[in-house]
Amino acid sequence: MTNLIRLHSFDGGIHPAENKAQSTQTPIRVASLPDELILPVHQHIGAAARPLVQAGDTVLKGQRIAEAEGFVSVPLHAPTSGTVVAVEDRAVPHASGLEELCIVIRPDGRDQWLEHQSLYAQLGVEHLADISPRQLVEHIRNSGIAGMGGAGFPTAVKLNVGQNPIHTLILNGAECEPYITADDMLMRERAAEIIQGALILQHIVGSKRCLIGVEDNKPEAVAALEQALVQLDQQHHIDVVSIPTKYPSGGEKQLIKILTGEEVPAGGIPANLGLVCQNVGTAAAVYRAVQFGEPLISRITTVTGDAVQQPGNFEALIGTPVAHLLQLAGYRAQKRERVIMGGPMMGFALPQLQLPITKTSNCLLAPTEQELPPNDIAMACIRCGLCVDACPADLLPQQLYWFSKAQEFEKAEQHNIFDCIECGACSYVCPSHIPLVQYYRYAKGAIREDRAAKAKAERARLRFEERLARQEREAAEKEAKRKARAEAAAKAQAEKPAVADTAAASAAAVSSSADLDKLQKQLDATQSAIAKTKEKLEAARADETQADKVPVLEAALAKTQDKLKALAKDIAAAKKAAKAAEAAAPAADAALTATDKGDPNSPERLQRKWETAKARLDTALQRLAEAQAQGLDTIAALQAGIDKQQERVNEAHAAWQAALNGEAPAATAAPDAAAQAQASADAIDALQKKILAQQDRVTKMQERHDMAKAEGLDTVEALALGVQKQQDKLHQLQQELAALPGRSTPANEA
Repeated sequence: MTNLIRLHSFDGGIHPAENKAQSTQTPIRVASLPDELILPVHQHIGAAARPLVQAGDTVLKGQRIAEAEGFVSVPLHAPTSGTVVAVEDRAVPHASGLEELCIVIRPDGRDQWLEHQSLYAQLGVEHLADISPRQLVEHIRNSGIAGMGGAGFPTAVKLNVGQNPIHTLILNGAECEPYITADDMLMRERAAEIIQGALILQHIVGSKRCLIGVEDNKPEAVAALEQALVQLDQQHHIDVVSIPTKYPSGGEKQLIKILTGEEVPAGGIPANLGLVCQNVGTAAAVYRAVQFGEPLISRITTVTGDAVQQPGNFEALIGTPVAHLLQLAGYRAQKRERVIMGGPMMGFALPQLQLPITKTSNCLLAPTEQELPPNDIAMACIRCGLCVDACPADLLPQQLYWFSKAQEFEKAEQHNIFDCIECGACSYVCPSHIPLVQYYRYAKGAIREDRAAKAKAERARLRFEERLARQEREAAEKEAKRKARAEAAAKAQAEKPAVADTAAASAAAVSSSADLDKLQKQLDATQSAIAKTKEKLEAARADETQADKVPVLEAALAKTQDKLKALAKDIAAAKKAAKAAEAAAPAADAALTATDKGDPNSPERLQRKWETAKARLDTALQRLAEAQAQGLDTIAALQAGIDKQQERVNEAHAAWQAALNGEAPAATAAPDAAAQAQASADAIDALQKKILAQQDRVTKMQERHDMAKAEGLDTVEALALGVQKQQDKLHQLQQELAALPGRSTPANEA
């Protein structure tokens, strides 16, 4: 209820003729269905919604037809059932007169709802306290609710106050601009919906106090709100405050100053002061979304002016053409036809009447020429200072006018031109009839374009510098690795150990294989990270609201790609080291044989042979496990090799044990002729397999050479050298086979 609250005042302001009585004589009327609905996908501040339908689709009332894109965005819903006839660019109600993407629906007349239910039923709860603020904010966003007071800021974004503790919720029912009575009639006829919407908003922001500011020229609205408070038993939690009539007391910052005495700083938001301000129409839309599950598909719009015979307020579906509403109000076209969307202070003339009603369309003003004469020709500024006295934002309108006209945008920005709320008070009092607000709008647009261009150039500069730094880093890393390899080669050449430890070489091979597996896993993880970063980067580039994330993501992508290159090089080096370790064991055996002139059957020598054989067996077992895990076709061959190696391990261990016990090894006591014959047969078989494989390589290389020669490629000579090289290897293998004892000539060599 109305309590004694100390009111304050803001500087400036004016008192134009109200002209509100014309449209408050009749109750709110429900507008009939038009022949088609035109729904712009961009009806709010922020990113435009993304269409989810295409021409030919049938839709139901309340169905989502466009999805929100980005954080500062809301979805769009079908106002009635029908057929989508087009998704195309059409003229939209905006001061620029430009076209934007629109979804056009032809109603089927059935007005059939999509199945919907309240948020309470969806969550299976009965009380508001059982629903978390996060769930409510998400539901409000999904319902497509944007501020209905004029600016159209997404409500869910405004309710996301972050870490700011909110102590007061303010509902704006001032509606200070002349002619407009949409909020006035809403408060008179649907006050209970506003109060219940206020309770939901209080629960979301966690405020203990709620103030509803209403100008004192709306006594019926104040009485209706107070009566609703008593009926809902909320008169001790919410205060209806009657404030003096003064334009523009309905501005957010001005209303906050009147009710609390606090001023929102330049560049700040009310949440910084512990305040959240919402329009009464927004509160009613929030209530209907939560209580009934209805998205925002209609709004109350005032249709007034002397050019209409039945002025009043209509509850019109979003997308209803202006011409349809004017026809319902009995519009009579004038000789110099002029229809204004909005009020006479902040509205703009429409270039045509087939433009749609949007979520922010609170008034259609159709004045006669006598009622609202056209703007007179602007004259020179006489420096009277009336604009300074009228400015509610404490700016210097005259200086901003000079800077905007001279395109000195930096100076205009330094004089806080973005604090201008474009209320039109300065233009209203200007005796020279200078359209000051139009100059300010032009300057703001130019500054925004310049900021966007500078931001784009800065992002390009950062990408270029990061690319240069990456190239320099890669060159330095290559040079460092080259020097490291040269130093390692020189060190190895200088040391040249006479005998390599066979067991250590085998252990090194196992270690190299484990390192290789670890590096491969890191490579896979890095490739996955690159794919995810690319997805995030593409999403950020497509969303203008995330433009500041693009440089960060690009830097992260470049860093991850550098890591990928480094891992690839490390894997190549690890593979090379693994091959070297595998080759080190037999080399160590040869070195040991060449240098050790002692007894080959001594226990020490036999023990080293047993350890070497055991290390090779461990390596073979590890390779078998890897092949089984990867499902390779080499499992059988590896298993056969393991069986043979196990036999060698057993033989070496038995020989060592025999030497320890002072017994002569069986192999040295009496050489087995059968074993020697078997060894010779195995060697012949191995060489024959190598020859067959080499013959296959020669054939394939010859085919590649013949194909390149037939096509006249530049690689003919190189391939000819390759053929000759493979043939030389084949000839060498055949000579080795011919030199083996007990060898029979194969059929393919006869």
